[in-house]
Amino acid sequence: MTSARNNHSLPPALVSNLQDVLLRRKAGEENGDPSKDADESAESCTSTSVEDSTADDNSSKPIVLVTNGDGIESPGLVYLVEALVGEGLYNVNVCAPQSDKSVSGHSVTLQETVTVTSTELGGATAYEVSGTPVDCVSLALSGSLFSWSKPLLVISGINRGSSCGHHTFYSGVVAGAREALMCNVPSLSISLNWKKDESQESDFKDAVSICLPLINAALRDIEKGLFPESCLLNIEIPTCPSTNKGFKLTKQSMWRSMPSWHTVSANRHPSGGHFMSNQQSLGIQLAQLSRDASAAGAARRLTKQRPNVEIESVGAAGKLAAGRLKKYFRLEFVDKEQDDADDDLDFRALEKGFVTITPLSLSPHIESNTRAAASDWVSAVLHGDQ
Repeated sequence: MTSARNNHSLPPALVSNLQDVLLRRKAGEENGDPSKDADESAESCTSTSVEDSTADDNSSKPIVLVTNGDGIESPGLVYLVEALVGEGLYNVNVCAPQSDKSVSGHSVTLQETVTVTSTELGGATAYEVSGTPVDCVSLALSGSLFSWSKPLLVISGINRGSSCGHHTFYSGVVAGAREALMCNVPSLSISLNWKKDESQESDFKDAVSICLPLINAALRDIEKGLFPESCLLNIEIPTCPSTNKGFKLTKQSMWRSMPSWHTVSANRHPSGGHFMSNQQSLGIQLAQLSRDASAAGAARRLTKQRPNVEIESVGAAGKLAAGRLKKYFRLEFVDKEQDDADDDLDFRALEKGFVTITPLSLSPHIESNTRAAASDWVSAVLHGDQ
């Protein structure tokens, strides 16, 4: 009998709260308003209990850090975060650039102050950062921003545009995952092969549905010590995610689109800036932060849809010295035909409609045992052997 009573007795904290309610109700009756104070106290107790229980619940869940290269408002990141929070299995945290940094590579911000602002994002703990994806991951893992010391997994994406081949060196989304790997934290980078006139925002929702089981498997196996070490996994979603042909383990190719520089008339840019636009046919958004404006500042203008980013840089006041010439150029990437027909290469398999999974190492040439470990893990996950 004693055991039964203990199992069903009220927690001491709740008993204390109820006693407070009764005391306030008594005081209210003496003041002629018996219900108001009691209601307010009950509401306060309930709110506090819910907040405390939510915090305790999150603290016991595996920590997942999400970043990207397109910026914190991009649909790929928003849909991914909402899905992860909706799973109810993880303590989801976001630290992402406040604007598009898709082609920032592995750049970091030095000798400039980085601004961090808390924001609301799908129920996650989220911050937007006035820096690059690498800044975001480095800051998040430093212990200076979040209360936790280390996440179980870092996910970078879902980005708009392929990061296959040599574009991994330009890619901000891959750089975010690479920074995590350099800090000995398992990581994934995810991109959607966005193409102009073919892709639409709902494709990101389909991309999330496709990669979520893989994310869940990664988190499960990291805890078990089964996830491949010494590499990150670069996941590429085909242009039409809903009609994909399945997952395929691939090798990093030598593919890249060709840089094309065009002379720009000064009349088109009277304020003396340089313009960098995204080549949506390749899914590449060129939005690098200009460093030559550190003396006078930089003016950045983003449209709501962010199809293009214009960065204007104003130099020091005064005229050019005699004999000096100023010119303006615009960089774009254009398609390049590839002769390599190896179906195991990332870009080729992606073109054929597969969801590609490419292990990337910190060394120039991925070790054979690392690739073998990644191959074994991917095969086990896809065939349900674990």
